[in-house]
Amino acid sequence: MITTIQPSLLSGTILAPASKSSMQRACAAALLRMGETVIRHPGHSNDDKAALGVIRDLGAEVSELPDGSLRVRSRGVEPAGGLEVNCGESGLGLRMFAPIIALSDKTIKVKGEGSLVRRPMDFFDEVFPQLGVRVVSNGGKLPLVIQGPLQPRNIEIDGSLSSQFLTGLLFAYAAAGAGKGDVAIRVRDLKSKPYIDLTLAVMKHFGWDVEHRNYEEFLFPAERRAGQREYTVEGDWSGGAFLLVAGAVAGPITVRGLDEWSTQADKAILQALCDCGATVEIKETEMVIGPAGTGLHAFSFDATDCPDLFPPLVALAAFCQGVTTIKGVSRLAHKESDRGLTLQQEFGKMGVGIELDGDVMRVKGGEVVRGVKVHSRHDHRIAMACAVAALRADGPVIIEDAEAIEKSYPDFYRDIQTLGANVNIQS
Repeated sequence: MITTIQPSLLSGTILAPASKSSMQRACAAALLRMGETVIRHPGHSNDDKAALGVIRDLGAEVSELPDGSLRVRSRGVEPAGGLEVNCGESGLGLRMFAPIIALSDKTIKVKGEGSLVRRPMDFFDEVFPQLGVRVVSNGGKLPLVIQGPLQPRNIEIDGSLSSQFLTGLLFAYAAAGAGKGDVAIRVRDLKSKPYIDLTLAVMKHFGWDVEHRNYEEFLFPAERRAGQREYTVEGDWSGGAFLLVAGAVAGPITVRGLDEWSTQADKAILQALCDCGATVEIKETEMVIGPAGTGLHAFSFDATDCPDLFPPLVALAAFCQGVTTIKGVSRLAHKESDRGLTLQQEFGKMGVGIELDGDVMRVKGGEVVRGVKVHSRHDHRIAMACAVAALRADGPVIIEDAEAIEKSYPDFYRDIQTLGANVNIQS
């Protein structure tokens, strides 16, 4: 799909998309909770659909209610024998569901699609045998063949690559009754702590009150309390960040549905917007974001714990006078693309200079952003970042492989059209 975006000014009000981080965790909790759960404001991105497919394959019954909510009926992890499970292109889905799949004593093949088949999964080869789980991988990559049941034991893991592995273990340990013994998960150098806060918040909602000691040791309750039978998926700060940046460079606009008290890591975009001089007004249920009267200026930002913010931050920095520095480049290598290099190359086509210096990215902003042809590199966040930059370019920006947005925010182009963007989509 090719999408052409003309320079445009935005105005109006838009509802932020549902958080796939929240949605996928809710799917896992509903599967493990047993009984009936209602998920309200569910997402419908490709990653969300993949998570629903996984829990169906693992024995859950999922049906849609008249208001669009989802009803999940589950008896726990009860897959059929010889099953294959497909996590799509979702890194969170694979890393979170693999330990949950390992609760079963059946042999299950776990597959993925797109860039996920190239992303390293050595973690499972190292950790699963310690928990009584047989695992066979393709040289540390997909597909995986898993056979449990997983036995919770005291382990120590490396949290520097991704917090998503820990999320899966927390769910699996809790469901397997880890709190009935003296069992703990110890973690070294944990990154993306806010995502673990989200995991713990979802687990607590469903009845598992897991404790942690400075994010270095996680302890499980002896008994699970009843928990809630309904869960409302949060608005997505990851997708919402692109809307907020669009408002800062081409607005003002009003964005509804984002909780300023959320534990989502990407809520930190608000700090960057304030630091660069954008106008930010937070009301009870909405945020008004617009350009600064005197222009936006360069800022410094540490994205180590929120690496998904790099693409919208680069789109923002492109219109900030001066050199913006963003820390955390080392977290970008194993995304849908090597995002550090991809941002440098695709924004370079638009005339935005990006320097990569170890763990630091420097973006030279305030110059003319050129209207050219760019490519998403099959990465949803690159497609959206280029689209936001196009709003203030000196001519139309043509985005190839524009359908990459389906992974996380399938309504993105339609939403910015609603706000006034001139968008032409060609299949």
